Amino acid sequence: MERTFIDTSLGCVAVRHGVRESGTATILLHGAAGSWTTWRAAIAAAETGGAVADLVVPDLPGWGDSPADDLSRVDAQTLAASVATVARALGYEHWRVVGHSLGGFIALELAAAEPVATESVLLVSATTLGGRGDRLSAFMRLVHYPLLVGLLQGIRLLLLLGPFAARFVRALDRSGVLPILAAPLFARTDRTAVHELARDLRPGAFVRAMQCAHDYPAEERWSRIRCPVVGLHGDRDVFVGRNDDELLTGIIPQYRAIAVPATGHFGHVEHPTLLAGALHAR
Repeated sequence: MERTFIDTSLGCVAVRHGVRESGTATILLHGAAGSWTTWRAAIAAAETGGAVADLVVPDLPGWGDSPADDLSRVDAQTLAASVATVARALGYEHWRVVGHSLGGFIALELAAAEPVATESVLLVSATTLGGRGDRLSAFMRLVHYPLLVGLLQGIRLLLLLGPFAARFVRALDRSGVLPILAAPLFARTDRTAVHELARDLRPGAFVRAMQCAHDYPAEERWSRIRCPVVGLHGDRDVFVGRNDDELLTGIIPQYRAIAVPATGHFGHVEHPTLLAGALHAR
């Protein structure tokens, strides 16, 4: 895929993209703990059936090769707007969106903000109500989403390390400890994926994203979505609450949930062929 840099309201965004063959893009949005690289395995699996056209895979502002000019300006609305800017700059007026973890949160805001342009949304282990805590108290967030709360606290500790955080995470990766720490995220730990997460981790952007998600009016915004939304998540996903699907069904008009057996938070990494049909969709 080709890499292009596109100016947005949040700064310059790096985007990998395929050949444009239609007016509808398939946009892949990564989570808060990674970058576009978390999609590599799924893209490679899809490309065994031929080149994937109309694919748009940005590094969200603040992650990967897209440093945000000002993290205080990053929120769900501005991130979604930057994705729309990128897609239109590449010549697309319509899109299907696939979002993993935080990327699913942004995909839903994009669908709410751009109801004409957004044809469908596929959520892959999206931290939807977990990301905002469903306006629960701190104690109840801990009860319903304990590992998400624990991860956030760990990232905040890394943030205190400042420039030494990246060295510390790389040291954990080299020592072999990091895959053990990351094991709850996977039903089957993928060492390559863990290595890339260590390299791409941006503590400041992660903490900012979680703060914005908690303040976001999800029910009011997502009730505006008019396209079909499919929520795909592993049955061992520690970031999806027990009743999240039921609650989302009551918020999003055309919501349907699918649980993937023996799978954790990174279903597209554990089962790369899972999204092959979606990436080749026309």
